[in-house]
Amino acid sequence: MCITANLLCKFSVYQIQLIPANPTRSILIYNLLDGSGCFSSLNPIAGDNAAMNKFLYFTVFTAGMTTLALELAASRLLGNYFGTSNLVWASIIGLILIYLTAGYFIGGSWADRSPRLRTMYTILAWGGFSAALVPFIARPVLRAAAQAFDQLKVGVLLGSFSAVLVLFIIPITLLGMISPFAIRLAIADSRHAGRISGRIYAISTLGSFLGTFLPVLLVIPLVGTTLTFLIFGGLLTLVAIAGLWQSDGIRPALKVAWMPVILLLLAVLWSTGPIKTTQGQIFERETAYNYIEVVERDGFRLLRLNEGQGVHSYWHPTQLNYGGPWQQFLVGPFYNASPYQPGQVARVAVIGLAAGTVARQAVAVFGALPIDGYEIDPAIIEAGQQYFDMNLPTLNAYAEDGRYGLAHSPQHYSLIAVDAYRPPYIPAHLTTQQFFQQAADHLTQDGVLAINVGRSPTDRTLIDDLASTLQTVFPSVYVVDVPSSYNTMIYATQLPTDAANLAENYLVLSAQADVHPLLLEALQIALLNSQPTPPVDVVYTDDWSPIEWVTNNLVLNTVLFGDLDQIGQ
Repeated sequence: MCITANLLCKFSVYQIQLIPANPTRSILIYNLLDGSGCFSSLNPIAGDNAAMNKFLYFTVFTAGMTTLALELAASRLLGNYFGTSNLVWASIIGLILIYLTAGYFIGGSWADRSPRLRTMYTILAWGGFSAALVPFIARPVLRAAAQAFDQLKVGVLLGSFSAVLVLFIIPITLLGMISPFAIRLAIADSRHAGRISGRIYAISTLGSFLGTFLPVLLVIPLVGTTLTFLIFGGLLTLVAIAGLWQSDGIRPALKVAWMPVILLLLAVLWSTGPIKTTQGQIFERETAYNYIEVVERDGFRLLRLNEGQGVHSYWHPTQLNYGGPWQQFLVGPFYNASPYQPGQVARVAVIGLAAGTVARQAVAVFGALPIDGYEIDPAIIEAGQQYFDMNLPTLNAYAEDGRYGLAHSPQHYSLIAVDAYRPPYIPAHLTTQQFFQQAADHLTQDGVLAINVGRSPTDRTLIDDLASTLQTVFPSVYVVDVPSSYNTMIYATQLPTDAANLAENYLVLSAQADVHPLLLEALQIALLNSQPTPPVDVVYTDDWSPIEWVTNNLVLNTVLFGDLDQIGQ
């Protein structure tokens, strides 16, 4: 049977060589042979070309790596302007999956119609080239979005977001076509189709694994988002050119050789400009965690992250009172019984140190006490030291996750301040009963935990839920709204205390000449804006903490009724 098939195959191939050129007839005969067991004789890389097979696998690996790298780079490209909320991530992941689905479908059909390496590598070249162009085409749209964010033009924001996501249709769809093409070209014998398909998907997935880490941990922090697109897109075009040269000679390769030249020119001429053109900007940087921007206005320096929603730190050479929630953290210890003096605060921890606003205010009010500050992004610490004078001799700045850092700290604190917003979210692991118990274990006997929480004019769900959870760990919990903002402070005391203690301490301290006026003002604000403590109801745990769902509703309410810029300030 095999001998007969081989003889028939050789005879048929000989016949094809004698048939005059006719595309329709050639395709028909090709398909007949494909169905008669002679597929291996006509497959462009069937078994007898080991080098081409290896290069095909390398191509699949590179395409898989680039696809995931583009997804991660897309999150940074959009995160700089729209933030890194779950809604943004869901949009990116969901649409890229749709584009890949389209690519798989189109690629499979196209591979059957034109099972040629030349076709696949031409598609790959255009996929890499179009991917590298995304940040350049998106730049004017994103800058319009940045201005819209500052002015809260919701329609422009949504339009810009949608427009940028549409830019990924072409490159991702083209990249999605590569795996079906590779499988069609690599199968020399239908009996091995499963093994070949599994091998190609495994190699592609390994590439995707590498593409998950390279942009975030190495490329974006080193060279930025724009060059990341250029590097991965340019790599794909070079692989495509090499594949065309190896499979079809130099002439097809030269037809797309202009692509990397254009990308190189773009890298030299237009890839190094500012990411944003915010008025007063004096510093910007992309890191593995954030886009960092320092803006100077009327002598005040502001630290903004990612889309710029909210201000994470303020600095002024002569002023310490910036309004907002920062100085309100200092109120916490004074819920203890009167008389409580500033000198009794022995040590402070700040989870979400940012550029050190709370730390500087704490030293001014309590004296040169030791402060342990936890900030997950080391580049933010560097920016704080360079632009916000965060060089206090008693400040220990740790570049690590706040919960992890607190859990491994040997210290006990008079005050633990949690200001770890990644607007508009508080990290879920900092909102749970288990974390609050961990904080309680690191407080002194009269220590206090203080948390900055966002709200909208009509939605206090997050405040109610966190206050409810705190009451399962601490004996006394207090709620204070920060005026002229959508921030609320929640205080939880280690000892059973009374709200009247705050007023009594204020009266005692206001009669003392050596008390810092910033503390007196913060106490007065707390007294005038105290809110009822909600009852125990919902309890967040490490197993269940719907912080994203609650915050998404809060954001929607704020878009409709208030000022987004005030949330998580």
